[in-house]
Amino acid sequence: MDQKLTIRQLALIGSMLFGLFFGAGNLIFPMILGAKAGTALPAALAGLLVTAVGIPLLGIVSMGISRSEGLIHLSGRVSRRFCYLFTCALYLTIGPLFAIPRCAATSFTIGVRPLVGEAAALPQVIFTVMFFAAVLFFALRPSKILDSVGKFLNPAFLAFLGVMLVAALVRPVNSLSEVPVSGGYEGGAFFAGFLQGYDTLDALASLAFGIIVIRTIRQLGVTEPGAVAGSTVKAGVVSMALMALIYAATALVGAQSYGLYAAELSTPGFTGGDAFAMISHHYFGRGGSLILAATVTLCCMKTAIGLVTACSETFLELFPGKLDYPKWAVVFTGASLLISNIGLSQIIALSAPVLYFLCPLAIVLILLGIFGNWFGHARIVYGCAMGTSLAAAVLELARVVGGACQPLVDWTAGWLPLYSYGLGWVVPAAVGFGVGLLLNARGNKCP
Repeated sequence: MDQKLTIRQLALIGSMLFGLFFGAGNLIFPMILGAKAGTALPAALAGLLVTAVGIPLLGIVSMGISRSEGLIHLSGRVSRRFCYLFTCALYLTIGPLFAIPRCAATSFTIGVRPLVGEAAALPQVIFTVMFFAAVLFFALRPSKILDSVGKFLNPAFLAFLGVMLVAALVRPVNSLSEVPVSGGYEGGAFFAGFLQGYDTLDALASLAFGIIVIRTIRQLGVTEPGAVAGSTVKAGVVSMALMALIYAATALVGAQSYGLYAAELSTPGFTGGDAFAMISHHYFGRGGSLILAATVTLCCMKTAIGLVTACSETFLELFPGKLDYPKWAVVFTGASLLISNIGLSQIIALSAPVLYFLCPLAIVLILLGIFGNWFGHARIVYGCAMGTSLAAAVLELARVVGGACQPLVDWTAGWLPLYSYGLGWVVPAAVGFGVGLLLNARGNKCP
């Protein structure tokens, strides 16, 4: 029996996947990239699209091609211990520790605080309680996530965002040629954009959302493994194409609106969210704040729903018999509520070192899943590649932390290629992969 999704079903799943991916960081980081990259925007945007669109697309493709049921299945090809440690670390990072709280904090900071003022401790608590009550309502109905995100929340978000972007593109404050390059984009715009893409968390999220996409495809009647894999890849292409288009438009708006925040751009703590607020006020006045509040809240809420759902389903599988799905959803939602109230800037600062450690591991695992059929998904290849990548990821973590780690950083920069660009994991991963292939060819196996 030929099992295929209709064009409408593929569009809905693509919309759902886009809605799950496109959250807080996807709004604020492209905006600030455009504002700082200026005339170097093409190179910076290319770097951003590699890690914020290309790698997430490969993550979805990896799930489909390797016919994995989710991150547990894919990471389990390295080892059982790695599976538990990496899966827990990844889901906690994109879940209650950073990504989910960032959704609520971003919604409040960008969309609501301009309406209530800076001294807004009580309003922030009230807003986050309401935000997570709505998130929990939808997350407790995981079978309805295609309808709630794909049909309703995502189209509403795109409508609000489209109004803002079109207004800014039609009547720009500056031309791109007038905007100076600043903020670390002067010497290597592509690499700066590449690393900025880490902050969106999409490389990690692509491994987490695979289980939701695969389950949704099966609910629509596609159960044959090859057909599920093909539909997963097609849905990924639809969602990432839309993501790339909006990234490009948002970054261009950030650059062409430079004159609105030129004086504040170098101020510590100034983010793409602040730029968004200024742009919306410039074009729509007080009404712009309301449009922005609706846009950001819808954007972040739909992503938070997907993350709570993915985290709950994964921990239910990792620790069977401990808690049922509704209880996991309540735990993750409650923890996210508490952490979200420490503030957006603190959440972003705390998440940076973790991302520089986990993202290289995620990228290598994604590539192993894609090319795994070439070496029979041999565990020895997975183990060698991930082993050297893990060592390099520790060095990347040291580079970001600095301080007491600086002597190690200076020593490593002297011999490890691409280390100063934040890509010191590339060569070790390639060496580990090569060693794994040789050992596999000789018949060696991992225990």
